[in-house]
Amino acid sequence: MADRVAKLSTEKAVVIFTRSECPMCHTVSSLFSELGVCAAVHELDKDPRGRDMERELARRLNRSPPVPAVFIGGKLVGSTDRVMSLHLAGKLVPMLMGAGALWL
Repeated sequence: MADRVAKLSTEKAVVIFTRSECPMCHTVSSLFSELGVCAAVHELDKDPRGRDMERELARRLNRSPPVPAVFIGGKLVGSTDRVMSLHLAGKLVPMLMGAGALWL
């Protein structure tokens, strides 16, 4: 399953693994949308292999639940706390520009 997560995490400049009923997942997805980023969003509860991918993400993040799990430029950034910290510190937009997710 690590291979599947690795492959999906590089399909776009920003990839977000979520669950459809997760309010923090919606918040993070909305932030990227408001910034003008067209992220690939994978709702794990709607994927037949979603539970296995969740376990892999939990292992990588060392936390449960592992969603939202955000990848920028193919690299695991983290979950809501990390994304919001980067945004508030003014570091998220430069990271997105570096990954080719934004053109300002």
